[in-house]
Amino acid sequence: MSGLVDALVITAVAGLVIARQFRAARIDADRRWWVLPAVLGAVALREPGMIDAQHHTASVLLLAAETLVGLATGAGWAWTTRIWAEADGAVWSRGTRASVAVWGVGIALRAALFGVGAVLGVRQDSSALLLALAATLLVRSGVLAWRVRATPPVGASRPAYGDVVCRPARKEPA
Repeated sequence: MSGLVDALVITAVAGLVIARQFRAARIDADRRWWVLPAVLGAVALREPGMIDAQHHTASVLLLAAETLVGLATGAGWAWTTRIWAEADGAVWSRGTRASVAVWGVGIALRAALFGVGAVLGVRQDSSALLLALAATLLVRSGVLAWRVRATPPVGASRPAYGDVVCRPARKEPA
């Protein structure tokens, strides 16, 4: 695909993902949450030209920074997502305002990295952006799956502050 088509597809997918995070969605921690990010990563790695041959070191550093920003965005997105359980055991999630802030910072950092690459003259392919998106989705899905498993069902008794009572120590004979 051409660079413009890639950019449009990535923008559409990111827009769809961001818009969907504000609707409550049921989470199934047992499903294969890693499949879509793995496919996106494989597609990104399959594309030639991810690394600029003329600026090899700068290109690798920009790709590493882009991937780290993707990982951090995914973790921040997952930790700012609200999770709750219904009476029937279904677990739901919904993005918060903090999730919007995480996405905004992530997009700003990616734009800054693109600007740095442009100033350095590094040819940047859309496959790096796709790889970062795959990293974002992988970390977000993994953390959410972990959080879902840790979410107690409705009606399960949770210890409240002060519930743990220590027994008094036995007195030793005098």
